[in-house]
Amino acid sequence: MLRNWKDLPKELQNDEVFPYYKYLKNKQISLFFKRVFDIIMSLFMIIILSPLLIILGILIKIDSKGSPIYKSNRVTQYNRVFKIYKFRTMIEGADKLGSQVTIDNDTRITRIGKTLRKYRLDELPQLFNILKGDMSFVGTRPESVHYVKYYTNEMYATLLMRAGVTSKASIEYKDEAELLNMAENVDNIYINKILPGKMEININTLKNFSLINEFKILFNTIIAVIRKD
Repeated sequence: MLRNWKDLPKELQNDEVFPYYKYLKNKQISLFFKRVFDIIMSLFMIIILSPLLIILGILIKIDSKGSPIYKSNRVTQYNRVFKIYKFRTMIEGADKLGSQVTIDNDTRITRIGKTLRKYRLDELPQLFNILKGDMSFVGTRPESVHYVKYYTNEMYATLLMRAGVTSKASIEYKDEAELLNMAENVDNIYINKILPGKMEININTLKNFSLINEFKILFNTIIAVIRKD
């Protein structure tokens, strides 16, 4: 499930990434079943949740002008850029009106968008990204191309695997928007404080990759969403 070392993008072929590559190379069976789970579960959930997906799409369309689906460039396995799908939670053209990260009281967020974000319902269209192979249920959240430019050599190790809908870092930083509320320069705080903190957790998760740990993260994500006020 992993490319040969020499076939990786040059930026991933560094001394800091190699130990993680070597570890994952010995986890090929687990990586295979991880992908099988992603395909089966994403297809099952798309079928079961199709009525909800349609209803949410209609509500978003009624609430504000623009497409119900928001598409944006993100980075996944092997530093490949792909289009991530989300339910639109902000006004049309919001990415041209401010930072690429969103604060808690962001005026660009629509009325229904607040609810979708609170319960992470805006992430549901990513089931199609998982089915296509762009993403996985569990993995480092896909960053924009802009923020990947600030990765250290070791951070590139997270791009050995597909980006994920959820991760341990996502759970621990679930209130990230609140952390950015008082920041004068949102991008600066995100790049210098939040991104390094999240990536430290992602790197540690990578060091301990196993299917059991993946299911633990999925379970903890469900609990975190249920408990969110």
